[in-house]
Amino acid sequence: MTTLQAGTLFRPELVKELFSKVQGKSVLANLSQQQPIPFNGTEQMVFNLEGNAQIVGEGKKKEAGEAKLESVIIKPLKFVYQARITDEFLRSSEEKQLDYLSAFADGFAKKIAQSFDIAAIHGLEPKTMTDATFRDKNSFDGLVKSNIVNYTAETFDDNIDAAVQTVVANGSDVTGIALSPTGGQALSKIKVNGVTQYPEFRFGQNPNSFYGMASEISKNLTVTAGSGTAETDHAIVGDFENRFKWGYADNVPMEIIQYGDPDGTGRDLKQYNEICLRAEAYIGWGILDEKAFARVKA
Repeated sequence: MTTLQAGTLFRPELVKELFSKVQGKSVLANLSQQQPIPFNGTEQMVFNLEGNAQIVGEGKKKEAGEAKLESVIIKPLKFVYQARITDEFLRSSEEKQLDYLSAFADGFAKKIAQSFDIAAIHGLEPKTMTDATFRDKNSFDGLVKSNIVNYTAETFDDNIDAAVQTVVANGSDVTGIALSPTGGQALSKIKVNGVTQYPEFRFGQNPNSFYGMASEISKNLTVTAGSGTAETDHAIVGDFENRFKWGYADNVPMEIIQYGDPDGTGRDLKQYNEICLRAEAYIGWGILDEKAFARVKA
């Protein structure tokens, strides 16, 4: 077998392609800035400088300013996805193997994008949909507790405006808005004197901007948790460009497993003429200032 040996790393150019697909499918990746994350993590420094600068005349005293310095550690977590396929893969031509791997890589990117959103928005472990250890410290549901607006379908635009004003009142900019499909549908139905106010959302459309803000509609805002405590967010607004950071480590291992029961299904691979394709991605993210965001939730 020449195409891929067990434990091979995806080619660097393929890793970039994988994560360009992640950015296309993840609401958070679309609205925010991506930066490389080393395996040992990175420390993001956040300066909050109070007051204005001073003009100092000749012989005048330089007055003290007030600064608050905080740091957020962004440490990558391992996301794993694996799937069984027939062991005919091993006897296929190299061209056929590449077709298999291309299809798997495409599916892997979509799964990683969805899992990233579920983890960072709701603080859930995506596979089991249970509360993750980082929920209270590094997820929107866990951190954004004070800037909350209750959802009302008939006045959803007012709900969004109230959420935006909450962020602005805290001294932050609003660069993006994440919407649930229910929220997008609610906007499409709002009329004044019989005139549709937001026609760009009709027929399930997903516009890229909303009143100057980058916007994205995603079902990942409203997920059903297992024994976890996911909340139903119909909108998240805030400074995604500057106050939410994410990134991935360049190494994405891809492994072909031919023996045993690697996914715990109770089915031996050899016994059922199967192999298991497994890929791992290391993704980190950080909410640098929870006051820079507000949620409209059910």
